[in-house]
Amino acid sequence: MQLLYTGTSTMVQYRGRDQESEDQMNAEDASPTRRKRDPERRRQEIVQAATEMLLEGSTLSHRAVAQRAGVPLGATTYYFSSLHDLREAAVRQLAEEVTVELTDLAEQVAAADGDPRVLARLLHDYLTDTAQVRADAALYSAAAQHEDLRHIALRWVDGFVDLASGWTDPATARAIVVFIDGASMHTTLTGAPIDLNTLEHAFVALLRHEGESA
Repeated sequence: MQLLYTGTSTMVQYRGRDQESEDQMNAEDASPTRRKRDPERRRQEIVQAATEMLLEGSTLSHRAVAQRAGVPLGATTYYFSSLHDLREAAVRQLAEEVTVELTDLAEQVAAADGDPRVLARLLHDYLTDTAQVRADAALYSAAAQHEDLRHIALRWVDGFVDLASGWTDPATARAIVVFIDGASMHTTLTGAPIDLNTLEHAFVALLRHEGESA
């Protein structure tokens, strides 16, 4: 709540923070050079800015996100009343990006009837994508610090296991998930993807059927 005094008058006008935020946005949008207000687009710009800051390892704050998004400070508090809500939206966006990529990987392996060499090649391509590996690291880092966000970071796991059910058993699928997580972390720490031969050897071993020789 803020007190505003006009001139020498003793009259005091009270205005809430939410009203000030709305007035600030309305004033900006009323400018003749501004495009028509698009609330969903504004909200997405804020989420994207927060996501980029997570990728960089920057500390989130309403003010910093507003500056990155190029929106008034009041806009961030209007759409996200708490910093936790803003962080959760950014984590969800990161999780969606990771899920899309790993779902595509699982579908391509399924099309190749679970060929471990195809899986190795696709994972190698995935690990070579620096932006994707950074997204993995940022997603897990945020989830590790905020327990209530962990289920969002891990939602790709069940999807991968379901997709892999056509070419391997659930236990092996989960072992592959653990290996993918480890490979991504290794790439983050070393700055280079695991070589293709090592990946092939690992997946051939993981997917070897009972009774097959090495």
